[in-house]
Amino acid sequence: MNIKLLGAFAAVALLAACAKPAATQMSTGNGAAMTTGPAPGSEEDLVANVGDRVFFGFNASSLTTDATTTLSHQAGWLQKFPQIAVLVAGNCDPRGTEEYNLALGQRRADGARDYLVAQGVNGSRIQTISYGKDRPVAQGNDEGSYSQDRNAITSVQGHNPQEGTGASS
Repeated sequence: MNIKLLGAFAAVALLAACAKPAATQMSTGNGAAMTTGPAPGSEEDLVANVGDRVFFGFNASSLTTDATTTLSHQAGWLQKFPQIAVLVAGNCDPRGTEEYNLALGQRRADGARDYLVAQGVNGSRIQTISYGKDRPVAQGNDEGSYSQDRNAITSVQGHNPQEGTGASS
């Protein structure tokens, strides 16, 4: 039963990660249409067009096939925007001790970071942090909620100070 539930959740998560919002068209007043949507290179662009999170199994920090697919898309996005720096935050479900979950969350964040670096993203652009069980994304005390909390979330932190400044040191 739990396998079926996890499979169904994985399918829903995959579909949600792949969904792209439709762009809207606005008139510029001179007869030309302007497409709107998330600004390229923004947090919203990452979330909408690539996916900002990967999920892990119970007490696990190894990357799943779905996770590597999402991280490959993130690596491509980061290569498209070399001036962007990101934070990868590892998270856990509420079970376990604080110390255990902080360490597990750090392994999850480091695993995602290592995959991005292996795909050619400069490691100086990626910071990691573990929030352990302190930042749940789902409400509830059931496996469906727990599986959403076991993640690594990539967020845009701004511009990479080592790219595009033109300054010498």
